[in-house]
Amino acid sequence: MNRIALLALSVVLLVAGGGVTAAHAAPVAADDGAKVVAETWLDARTVDLKIDSPALGTTGMVRLLVPPGWASQPARTWPVLFLLHGCCEPVDYRSWDQFTDVKAFTAAKDTLVVMPTGGPAGMYTKWWNFGLKDTPDWDTFHTAEVRQIVERGYRGGTRRAVAGLSIGGYGAMAYAFKHPGMFGAAASYSGVPNTLYPGIPIWIIGILARAGIYNYLQLWGDSFGMRPLWSANNPYDHADQLRGTALYVSCGNGQTGPLDPPGQSDVLEPSALLSSSSFTDRLRAAGIPVTVDYYGPGTHSWPYWQRALHNSWPVLAGALGLPA
Repeated sequence: MNRIALLALSVVLLVAGGGVTAAHAAPVAADDGAKVVAETWLDARTVDLKIDSPALGTTGMVRLLVPPGWASQPARTWPVLFLLHGCCEPVDYRSWDQFTDVKAFTAAKDTLVVMPTGGPAGMYTKWWNFGLKDTPDWDTFHTAEVRQIVERGYRGGTRRAVAGLSIGGYGAMAYAFKHPGMFGAAASYSGVPNTLYPGIPIWIIGILARAGIYNYLQLWGDSFGMRPLWSANNPYDHADQLRGTALYVSCGNGQTGPLDPPGQSDVLEPSALLSSSSFTDRLRAAGIPVTVDYYGPGTHSWPYWQRALHNSWPVLAGALGLPA
């Protein structure tokens, strides 16, 4: 059954109230052989992909939100928005869809929304692993394997933007500087775009431990002894490579804010604010434009990240060629 026929069958069954799983999805592959091994349509706009990934050394999941006109315009390609999640989230690649209004928010927007797994704390990078193995390589999984599969099998176009929260905010800026021109815009919400700011390596070690990864040296080694590797992955140290990319950075200060229950505060957001503000200071000193929203009271939590997606939309939309 070809993809158009499968889609038609999917829509019919979805209207009847059921999802459709293609255990052997149409042959969609990336250059390195990564391929879709299962495709599950949850509704007419939502499809989950299970990808056999050489970069990860295992399978990885991706949730796609297709635009409303996707099925009826089979010859059209669509701009692509990547949304990256944070650490230690049990629902993983489903989190943006589950905890925000992204589906409703993009219902009238002509963009493919790509929400990939980032692992419990994959850090959006290739892990060092003492030089003993090449997996997991989250960067290649996202920027090559997933990107190529979306473009070849789901009609993603070449206009792209990337946004993420917490370590996903780091990932958005890291992918933007490591792959110049791939993303027209990058947005960090409560992120850590300066991983070498005092105290942030310890913050990252804590994130890894929270995810059950206790040998933090597997990531990039020790931040002192392996400083060149840490620096090679640090957006702050590569600010000039972000010149020409539309940038958005937002963060709260960890105090109880308007979207929090009374008395709620946290210790993660103040560290994210220090890392983020040092990064945007570096950008401004280099004459690199950035839209900043340091909104004061607010915690490291989903209500603020949903709001940040809405607030950053004009920056992201510009890169996608869509109305603000």
